[in-house]
Amino acid sequence: MLQRLSIRDVVLIDALDIEAGAGLCALTGETGAGKSILLDALGLALGARGDAGLVRAGAAQASVGAVFQLPKDHPVFALLDEQGIAHEGDGALMLRRQIAADGRSKAFINDQMAGVALLRSVGTLVVDIHGQFETYGLMDARMHRATLDAFAGADSRRVREAWDSWRGAEAERAALCAQIVEARRDQEYWQQAGDDLGALAPQAGEEDALHARRTQLSARAQIEAAFTEARAMLEGEAGALAMLNRAWKTLDRAAGKAGEGLRAATEALDRAGGEMNAALEVLERWFDAGEGGPDTLEAVDDRLHALRAAARKFQCRVDDLPALQEDIARRLAAIRDDDGRLAALERAALSARRVYEDVAAALSKQRVAAAKNLDARIMAELAPIKLEKARFETKITALPEDQWGPDGRESIEFLVATNPGTAAGPIEKVASGGELSRFMLAIKVVLAASSPVATLVFDEVDSGLGGATADAVGERLSALAHAGRQVLVVTHSPQVAARADHHWIVAKGANDGAIRTTLYVLGERASRAQEIARMISGANVTREALAAADRLLQEAS
Repeated sequence: MLQRLSIRDVVLIDALDIEAGAGLCALTGETGAGKSILLDALGLALGARGDAGLVRAGAAQASVGAVFQLPKDHPVFALLDEQGIAHEGDGALMLRRQIAADGRSKAFINDQMAGVALLRSVGTLVVDIHGQFETYGLMDARMHRATLDAFAGADSRRVREAWDSWRGAEAERAALCAQIVEARRDQEYWQQAGDDLGALAPQAGEEDALHARRTQLSARAQIEAAFTEARAMLEGEAGALAMLNRAWKTLDRAAGKAGEGLRAATEALDRAGGEMNAALEVLERWFDAGEGGPDTLEAVDDRLHALRAAARKFQCRVDDLPALQEDIARRLAAIRDDDGRLAALERAALSARRVYEDVAAALSKQRVAAAKNLDARIMAELAPIKLEKARFETKITALPEDQWGPDGRESIEFLVATNPGTAAGPIEKVASGGELSRFMLAIKVVLAASSPVATLVFDEVDSGLGGATADAVGERLSALAHAGRQVLVVTHSPQVAARADHHWIVAKGANDGAIRTTLYVLGERASRAQEIARMISGANVTREALAAADRLLQEAS
């Protein structure tokens, strides 16, 4: 249960420490005194959304700490172990939240830094806060489904995951179908383009090579004459190579008699001969290379014209034509392979659909079985809260395929009848405001029986009720509290407040010129009677109101 709630610098609260006790705890006070601030503060400690607006004006930060004492085997400790959060193993749990004036938030579990999401997960395992507007959630069918699933312990995540997988597979299949339609519409164009480029057979770097060949052919006569003349000068009996060779032989014979003095000269002549031979080889290779490619200027120009015409047609550079040819080939291959890919995606979509149908069918079966049990359990709770003539039914309706979704294949709706002999109808249309509150209380009581939550918080669950009905609600809350649950209730009902084991009054007043919210523990019977009398008669407490308050306390004891 919640043992202590410490609040610092939250809205109108400077510093407040609440020592909570077991059983039924009532918070009362004038409208606007700040009861909702206390619940907001508790919500912060449990991981609810918070912002800078909760920080008291002039304070650097707001902070809220909540200390719980739980059974040692409570599921929250398994979660802490899983997340690497240390605990003493004695059932103690400390939650703390800080909100800075600039809106930055920090969360702590057992004085260890934690994420707000983890704090929220922990909070939902230990406290259930029923806000005064949650009753109106009964008007939303989504809340009906969530309630039934919570009661059934159903894990709807598997259905949601299967739905997402099926929808994803269908989307992929549809996208490929659209691509196929578009590709086949343009298939004739791409086939002709591929044939044209195949006939043209463009080569990488071909345009530059053709420009070089054109220059070569333009100067061919001049180049041939220069080559012939240069070779004649080097080769033949009167050529430079022959004369150099004779000079080398002459010096080589003399070098034998002259010693080492002429050796450098013969070596230089030898090197010169090698360089001349290398020059001849370069000339031969260059001239032979020039023999490749188109043999005439007309042929070169025709080829350049064909390449440039293709580049204009396909709106690209000549150098990009080979890559374009490969891309078109890939397009055509993909079109030919589309049937195979589509068949594979259709098989995947069908498989995903079957998985969805299987898990959705299992969830439907679980819901149908749980609905009967839920109806019986809620019916048992109606008589103690003055709804003994009412009926409660959970209607499960199979949906057509076009309405299937991530939450399953059926709609879930709570139906009620508040008078005998009348047909059950949608709860939001049949039940009055006060009846809605009591139906919600019955649902909460039933859900609490199978929940690990140790503390239940009700914010004005008795709204719009009075007399014997309010007394019945108070009696049911008290019974729930004494059945092993700690129950905190914010109430304007004197009948509910009279049944509390612990009674706090929230008040707002001036302190050093500033308006502040404070909390007082009403421990004495006289002080409780005074507050309950105020709730009965208003600011002017009469003797009759005090007497009525005393009777309520007497009856509740």
